[in-house]
Amino acid sequence: MDLSKNRIPDNVKRIHLTAICGTGMGALGSMLKDMGFEVSGSDEKVYPPMSEFLSGKGIKIVEGFSEKNVLYGPDLVVVGNAVSKDNPEVVGMHRMGLEFCSMPQAVNRFIAADKKPLVITGTHGKTTTASILAWILHDAGFDPSYMIGGILKNFGSNYRLGNGEYVVIEGDEYDTAYFDKGPKFLHYDPSMAILTSVEFDHADIFRDMDHVKQAFNTFIGNISPQSTLIAFDGDKNISDLIKGRPCRVETYGRNTTALWRLGKVTLKPPWTFFEVLNHHELFGSFKTRLVGEHNLLNSLSAIAVAHRLKIPATAISRAFETFEGIKRRQEVRGQKNGITVMDDFAHHPTAVRETIRAVKPFYPDGRLVAVFEPRTNSSMRSVFQNIYPLSFDGADIICIRHPSRLDKIPAEERFSSQKLVADLKDRGRKAYHFPDTDSIIDFLVAETRPNDIVLVMSNGGFDNIHERLLELL
Repeated sequence: MDLSKNRIPDNVKRIHLTAICGTGMGALGSMLKDMGFEVSGSDEKVYPPMSEFLSGKGIKIVEGFSEKNVLYGPDLVVVGNAVSKDNPEVVGMHRMGLEFCSMPQAVNRFIAADKKPLVITGTHGKTTTASILAWILHDAGFDPSYMIGGILKNFGSNYRLGNGEYVVIEGDEYDTAYFDKGPKFLHYDPSMAILTSVEFDHADIFRDMDHVKQAFNTFIGNISPQSTLIAFDGDKNISDLIKGRPCRVETYGRNTTALWRLGKVTLKPPWTFFEVLNHHELFGSFKTRLVGEHNLLNSLSAIAVAHRLKIPATAISRAFETFEGIKRRQEVRGQKNGITVMDDFAHHPTAVRETIRAVKPFYPDGRLVAVFEPRTNSSMRSVFQNIYPLSFDGADIICIRHPSRLDKIPAEERFSSQKLVADLKDRGRKAYHFPDTDSIIDFLVAETRPNDIVLVMSNGGFDNIHERLLELL
């Protein structure tokens, strides 16, 4: 498709968002409404809490896609990346000759214009890292804007319109739109960027690891020589990608070669105390409620950016002490009869492994019961079939749910939850397979005991398993 037509006019007043109920599109719609635009939207599945949140902001939402939704002639249609070219609104949009763009194009034009973007990229840790950085900037008085894929508990929102010069953006490697199959992060021109990790994921988008590296290679290659990239030094893929770049590169991690290095770490639940070294000298001592080395490394990258923005270590330390975390990232949903139920977004094998590893030390008196739902386009494919068994070693009991949307995957590519359980048992793990959520809840009610931690991992709602379990315990 000729993208030269795909331009945003100057006199936009009325904007329609097709597929508005996604996390990113919902945030964009809300920000546009707050900026004074007349905003409407539609989606296939309109349900709380996003539907109520958007309606409460005065945004008219219609359930279902129809050409009727754009007949009023909006000045601009923002098309979500889950929308196909055959969508009736897209067909109507083209027939009427309406102007249209993708979500990141709209973010660039309306949100990031005249601001300095701080773009957080990587296979893992984007939401947490972006949230930490946004809170540090806010607490230091920078009044930042942000648009992040998770809800910050400090703000109760996944977006903010500030008057400061910086905007924190979670840079997603997923494709942009049906008319632009490149990653979303290629649309942003970062003043500074963070690269946390580069692993294979999104098997529905990327062919293989080389394809993934190609996307990140393009992103890094587009970074201006005047800008700075903060890159994790414990990832060989990143080491290959950052060689010989014209932009300034600062590394962070555990290695002695890193400019920013994680020092001594002490666990005193609910706090984690950690030291940060810069140029081999102590930069500062911090404490946080975040758990796990992976989150300390995420914190380290945010500290590196904050230092480049001349925020003193004392102010950064204060921000960490008051940072309340992100919903669905190691979020304790409740405790009942001494049993803790935790919710986490982990779905990639690395994220599952690191989340279990992080949580375990904070519950030393009980068992860690890992409950996992393969739900993403990658986890429901066999691509990680032989890797997942290595991800659950830290769990005492493992519950694997049969994927509920497996019919969306070609039969020859499907992941087998039964095989995962068999492989886990071969490794000496106490693992069980369940056909549905109800049977998992029944098992947990009968099996768990005081001091246990039930760690639920899924990128979806998991049939509200957390609240239903807490009611029955």
